[in-house]
Amino acid sequence: MKRKLIVDLEPVGRRGEANEDTSLLDVAQSVGVEMASVCGGEGWCGKCRVRLISGILSPLTEDEKNAISRDDIQSGYRLACQSKPLSDVKIDIPPETLTTTQRLQLEGVGSDPYRDGFDPIVKSIDLQLNAPHLEDLESDLTRVCNGINSSGATTLHADLPVLRNLSHQLRSQAWSLRLAVFQDEIIGVFPSGSLLVGLAVDIGTTKMAAYLVNLENGETLAKGGLTNPQVVYGEDVVSRIAFANQSEENRKILQYKLVERLNELTAYLCGQAGVKQDQIVEVSVVGNTAIHHLFLGLPVRQLGEAPYIAAVSNSVHVRASDVGVFASPGAYIYMPPNIAGFVGADHVSMLLASGILAKQKAVVALDIGTNTEISLYVPTGAGSGRLLSCSCASGPAFEGAHIHDGMRAMPGAIEKVQIHEGAIRIHTIGDALPVGLCGSGILDAVAEMRRVGFLDSAGRIKKDIPGMRPTKNGGEFVLVPAGKTGHGRDVIVNRKDVNEIQLAKGAIRAGIEVLLTLTGISYEDIDEFIIAGAFGTYLDVENAVRIGMFPSISLNRFKQVGNAAGMGARLLLLSQKEREKAEQIARQVEYIELTTHLNFTNVYVDALNF
Repeated sequence: MKRKLIVDLEPVGRRGEANEDTSLLDVAQSVGVEMASVCGGEGWCGKCRVRLISGILSPLTEDEKNAISRDDIQSGYRLACQSKPLSDVKIDIPPETLTTTQRLQLEGVGSDPYRDGFDPIVKSIDLQLNAPHLEDLESDLTRVCNGINSSGATTLHADLPVLRNLSHQLRSQAWSLRLAVFQDEIIGVFPSGSLLVGLAVDIGTTKMAAYLVNLENGETLAKGGLTNPQVVYGEDVVSRIAFANQSEENRKILQYKLVERLNELTAYLCGQAGVKQDQIVEVSVVGNTAIHHLFLGLPVRQLGEAPYIAAVSNSVHVRASDVGVFASPGAYIYMPPNIAGFVGADHVSMLLASGILAKQKAVVALDIGTNTEISLYVPTGAGSGRLLSCSCASGPAFEGAHIHDGMRAMPGAIEKVQIHEGAIRIHTIGDALPVGLCGSGILDAVAEMRRVGFLDSAGRIKKDIPGMRPTKNGGEFVLVPAGKTGHGRDVIVNRKDVNEIQLAKGAIRAGIEVLLTLTGISYEDIDEFIIAGAFGTYLDVENAVRIGMFPSISLNRFKQVGNAAGMGARLLLLSQKEREKAEQIARQVEYIELTTHLNFTNVYVDALNF
């Protein structure tokens, strides 16, 4: 009997089984992943395009040769309805092929651009110049600079990207113009009255969020999010570092795919706001250290090898065009400092948005993901305090990965679970029929199973409970029977799923305990417990406490703040003072490497149990 082949469907994070007679479209539909297929799988509409990342598929059909360009075929594109796996395969499903999209967290704290004064680094200067004539032969740039000087401003300069278009713009705009000025440099020339906009971006391991902002008043004109396309090359940053280290070409692929997706998102936002991409004159970008390096095209080999050193930790200001980001020809990208190899600029941005250094109380702040960053601030008096940070490998379980029926937060994903008097109640995203479990759903399921006694303290599924089926690997619990799901198969929780949650929650709890030990405070001394990120927004805090991921303190001390890193990126765009604060945060942090802490292993092992 031939074994079933595994089809890994990214970026949705679902895995299905197939044989050599099953099309990729059939596999996707069997696990609840809906693709566009106008022709019903006959091959003539060309809507179910996917891209092969790894593995072997059946040969190209004539329908595919007619529907897909030669260049796209060379890049690995196929039609899902015509392609059948001949081995285990990994498939990338483009956004236009998916009929449903992943839920993305865009909102968060720190959204007030006037929190510490509205003062964007890019300023606008309006000029009305006289046209040259035979008795006035100044160069175009000199004429602009003299016009600025007459208005009392400092003499400026312009680099080649702006100079290439300056002469044409002056004449086509009848010598009436608005300049975008960064410090002492002209970075953009526009018609008088043009709106100058900025772009704030939070690039996560699995998702990216972007905000298009009016640089004259701080208003958010448009916002949106997409899946990070790098996810098809690895679910976590360690896997992507390994992929990048295989060849220089691989590293370039990760950089190109990320920037390409950001440009797609930016074009969409500009369309929503009714502005052009070349009106973007400043960009702020935050991400973890690996994402930061891959976005800039920096080497990441040293991040994957002890002692895990960043190529750069200081803040970075680079020309957007040098990275490939579409914006005004002279626009710059600002990225705040990284703290360490696995605590990056996104954590700095989250801490900035939370205002942690201004608090006069002990605060824990963490952003949960495939890699969880944790900080503890303890005031020491007179407006000062200690700020400690660490990073723990919580794994991709909270993104639905490595879970038997795990998936990312898309319609049909179970996000809430309750077990009451033997009855199982669930809630799915979009109220769709259940097809799997996202991160908050698997955490809820495990917590509820523990609460009602279906799990023992070591995470073993007890025998002889309703819905439990024995298996050679420790049993499985039927959460939703096949007749009530969207794909006609049981949705289950098995012993391995429980173990994945134990490993993730144990790492987080151990990180918190180490920081508390180093500062000499107890759980009860924590006045505020800030939980950031998309997963942190939707998790049930009480259940997180129940399984021991968070300490047992009063629930009113917990504060779920959404995408605080994205809000921090927005503050960095709108205020020079906020950038100074970000620099201060990075300087003040005491980074703790958990793997070298004497008690970490013992604390971690203790934290695995419920």
